[in-house]
Amino acid sequence: MTAPALRPRLLGRSAVNLVVGVSVLYTVLPMLWLILAASKDRDALFGSDLFSAKGFSFLKNVGDLFSMDGGIYGRWYLNSLLYAVVGAAISSLVSIACGYAFDKYRFRHKEKLFGLVLAAVMVPQTVLALPLYLMASEAGLVNTFWAVFIPVLFNPFGVYLGRIFSQGYVPGEVLEAARIDGASELKMYRKVALRMLAPGVVTIFLFQLTAIWNNFFLPMVMLSDQKLYPVSLGLYSWNSSASVSPEYYPVVIMGSLLAVIPLVLAFALLQRFWRSGLTAGAVK
Repeated sequence: MTAPALRPRLLGRSAVNLVVGVSVLYTVLPMLWLILAASKDRDALFGSDLFSAKGFSFLKNVGDLFSMDGGIYGRWYLNSLLYAVVGAAISSLVSIACGYAFDKYRFRHKEKLFGLVLAAVMVPQTVLALPLYLMASEAGLVNTFWAVFIPVLFNPFGVYLGRIFSQGYVPGEVLEAARIDGASELKMYRKVALRMLAPGVVTIFLFQLTAIWNNFFLPMVMLSDQKLYPVSLGLYSWNSSASVSPEYYPVVIMGSLLAVIPLVLAFALLQRFWRSGLTAGAVK
């Protein structure tokens, strides 16, 4: 191939590499800043001495974080784990079961109901906060654990993904063979279909885990008791107080760093299932 013919290909490759490099920097630099800032004391943080060895105070910041305001950050962290991990686990199982039902069973107005599910996917969660608050108020659940936990159990996008995974992972022939062998519908789903849908369960779990962990507006509307706050809302309250009490700045940054760890661990440990789930249906 001649040099003039190679030039457009090389330019295209260089452009792609440039875009990838900028994307990587855009992703990595905030995390790098967070790690460096979390290891500095307040003077070094305000003096912008992040890249120097002066003012290293990582362990002190961790201690201050878990002792600030009576150690309430540990309570916030446990709340977030409970909301996110348990909520995402239940939500993924509910979503995959609903998606399986939409795919494998025939019932009246099935496609119309699924259309409503797709319509619900396009509704921003912030729009639903006020109706959910009014419903929780009528039920007497405002400022309780259940006011935040119950709404995250139902995920329209997860139902959509559940149907896609069911179409790609569960052949109808396998279910017919299980019926011939005398398996009930519930046993067939639990013993046969659910095992095939494991990548889908993990994928929906990761999506929902991220959404619940970063959930901010719903807890802010529903909760007034700080002991029920998740990490996101708790750090926001501390950050609001930092303008008056600057000692909150280092602990807010350290708390933000520790808040990233569960999501990183979840994606690192479950990426094998997640990656296989994302390619479901891509190759026949």
